[in-house]
Amino acid sequence: MPLGAGAPAGVAVPPQRGAARPAAVRRPLPPWVALALVTLAGVASAAQGAANGELGSRVGHATLAAVVNNLGGTLLVVLGLAVLPSMRTGLAALRRQRLPWWSYLGGLGGAAIVVLGAYLVPALGVAVFTIAQVAGGSLGGLAVDRAGLAPVGRLALTGPRIAGGLIGVAAVALAQLGQPVGELAVGLVLLAVAGGVAVALQTALNGRISAASSAAAGVAVNFAVATPAVLLVAALAGALAGPDSGWPTAWYLYTGGLLGVAIVAGLVVGVRAAGVLRTGLALVAGQLGGALLLDTLLPGGPGARPAVLAGAALTLLAVVVAGRAPRRPKGRPTG
Repeated sequence: MPLGAGAPAGVAVPPQRGAARPAAVRRPLPPWVALALVTLAGVASAAQGAANGELGSRVGHATLAAVVNNLGGTLLVVLGLAVLPSMRTGLAALRRQRLPWWSYLGGLGGAAIVVLGAYLVPALGVAVFTIAQVAGGSLGGLAVDRAGLAPVGRLALTGPRIAGGLIGVAAVALAQLGQPVGELAVGLVLLAVAGGVAVALQTALNGRISAASSAAAGVAVNFAVATPAVLLVAALAGALAGPDSGWPTAWYLYTGGLLGVAIVAGLVVGVRAAGVLRTGLALVAGQLGGALLLDTLLPGGPGARPAVLAGAALTLLAVVVAGRAPRRPKGRPTG
């Protein structure tokens, strides 16, 4: 069935009569609770980025760090299949839903941003890459919500939602003041924007999967799709030969998979309650807050930077603004 025909796009097809409905389908979390969880997932994302970045630097290949990240997440998913009934029952329910095949491709968005980040950050610099990615995420969030790909259905392209997206981009630009800027090649910047759009699609499609089954099943499908894609890219890049000087022994460098599972879980919970745009903005707010904590707590860090704190606060404001209902024009007096 094409988008726009029949049931609203992005709304999970209900199970057949007599089939058990997963709890996740019956009762999504209140938006403020879901967005708070997404913000915590953003803090985890900042820690994941730091761990993966250092691991990539030590092993001499950023794509190899992405492989370790995804394999770690996949191992946790396999463990979850053994100990979490919600994952097993969710996957069983998913088989009955008969969702379109493209609904299962959300993990490719996560794989895309991991690979793009590995190659674009050294060329563009962290600041330009981050701003371009968030711009793409805001643009993609507005478009995906408007198309109704997320489980909340279609969300109109209103003034507050556009303003929230613009405030989010401005907040990230503010937070990146003073960061090094690399080569401003238009093609590379557009690739970073495309990476942000890919993350918006990932969030929406994983949300569809979780709404049709369970959040745990949505996480499992994400890693089942993303990990083979990352392995393929790593094989083509020659990264699977292993590190040049052995594997580092610091345990925290291998926590990317665990943090990745937490991030994906937060996103599939958030998108069901608040849509893609607000979920993405809440994730960015958490990332900036997490970066501020890392800068302050890690030995040798730059310490608390007012620009990052202001950017995090401004991004939270963007989440609030994007959730406001548009003003309705006053009716003309009659008679």
